[in-house]
Amino acid sequence: MSEPGLVANRKQLLTAGFLTLIAAGVGFAVRGGLLDVWSNKYGFTMTELGQITGGGLLGFGIIILLAGLLIDWIGYKPLMLVAFLCHVISAAMLFAATPVFNASGKDACYMLLFWSMFIFAIGNGICEAVINPLTAALYPKEKTHYLNILHAGWPAGLVIGGLIVFAKGMVPWEVLMAAFLVPVVLYGLIVLKESFPKTDAQEGAISYGGMFAKLIGPFFLILLLAHACVGYVELGTDSWINKITGVILNSAKLGTALFIYTSLLMTVLRFVAGPIVHKISSLGLLFASAIIGATGLYLISIGNSVPFMFFAATVYALGKTFLWPTMLGVVGERFPQSATVAMAIMGCIGMVSAGSLGGPGIGYKQDYFASKYIQENAPETYSRVKAPNENSFLTFPAITGIDGAKAGMIADNGAAVMSDVEIAGEAISGEEFSSLRSQSEWFEANKQFVETDKGPVGEATLHGSRMAIRYTAIVPAAMAVLYLLLLMFPKPKHAADGHDAAH
Repeated sequence: MSEPGLVANRKQLLTAGFLTLIAAGVGFAVRGGLLDVWSNKYGFTMTELGQITGGGLLGFGIIILLAGLLIDWIGYKPLMLVAFLCHVISAAMLFAATPVFNASGKDACYMLLFWSMFIFAIGNGICEAVINPLTAALYPKEKTHYLNILHAGWPAGLVIGGLIVFAKGMVPWEVLMAAFLVPVVLYGLIVLKESFPKTDAQEGAISYGGMFAKLIGPFFLILLLAHACVGYVELGTDSWINKITGVILNSAKLGTALFIYTSLLMTVLRFVAGPIVHKISSLGLLFASAIIGATGLYLISIGNSVPFMFFAATVYALGKTFLWPTMLGVVGERFPQSATVAMAIMGCIGMVSAGSLGGPGIGYKQDYFASKYIQENAPETYSRVKAPNENSFLTFPAITGIDGAKAGMIADNGAAVMSDVEIAGEAISGEEFSSLRSQSEWFEANKQFVETDKGPVGEATLHGSRMAIRYTAIVPAAMAVLYLLLLMFPKPKHAADGHDAAH
């Protein structure tokens, strides 16, 4: 460290980085726990919900790359302050969702939630771009240990967020979603107070061209493809796993409990990863994790009891725990002088994949298999509950999924909607309540079919959830093949005497 004074505050800076990941984890977990609320309240299909969650991850990925390239120009601290502002703005937008829905309808509400998640993700992306190389610079002799500790903040945030979701229904969802502001304020105070080190490029130790030149080659290209799969299977799946396991167990609270349990397991394991890494190579650990992750996802898809689902979730958690941080470790091991830009590129690829493929893709698969099932088994029910619009994903065929609001009204016999109508009172005739009025009118016209439709809708939703997770298991299986290819490359000389980057 070129400035001795910075060594004294490295714990504070590590704490700030840890808090940014807690904030990201809380926001991510609460959002995942609120998908059913948004579906029922605003009428979103599974594909639309996937696009909202995907928008958050997509923004995350793009900004990681841009911020990673800017670090050497403007420094760590200014970027962290921009991230702080993004987090605050995102929270402010959330509180406008219901008024916007009442005034302008579903499409406007969808756009508000999408952009709120996108801005939230910009803040997360800036933080991710900063804290990885910053931690490596603060602890140059213990990178693996402290990067593991740093990234334990993510599952710790998931645990906190999962616990917050238990208050769903007792307080407005906007309050639950805005809970991520607590760690945001805490890291903001640290960033404002503390000084930050300079990067290697700022100190003239390496040029931009030199950093990129070292990355050119098949190893890094395969690594990028593998990390795209990591983003899909870890973050894309985690966007949905809370809801899907809740559907399988027929209990949203049990789904949330499973999510908390797996996140807590990840937190503990990342704190004790060092000894595990020293027993096995980083790529060997990734290969084993991919196999275990694929097995866990398949087991979840066939689960039918609480004990079995906890077992399946344990296997899945063991598989995904080390994927993201170990991939960063491989970068540090193979490309130590290019770590700043390499980590930014890796983060971008992983998040863009999760946002543009994982979240929307898993949502599409649920809609596809659920709508196909209900069309084949209960076509009359499908004609009543289908969404008013089609959804598509990449080059796959356009489909018309089940309308989330209609499914919600069928599930609770219209209780929530009619309660909202009663609260609105005479104002229900106003333009600001047009969407709510439309939902209540649909229920009044179709309430005689509720008992007939309840079974088929529930069965179709369950089938769609199971099949979506089962097909997702193909992704970590493909990752295992890529890791085998990477294991065939010779180990670089500079990494031959230790496991520092195998994180």
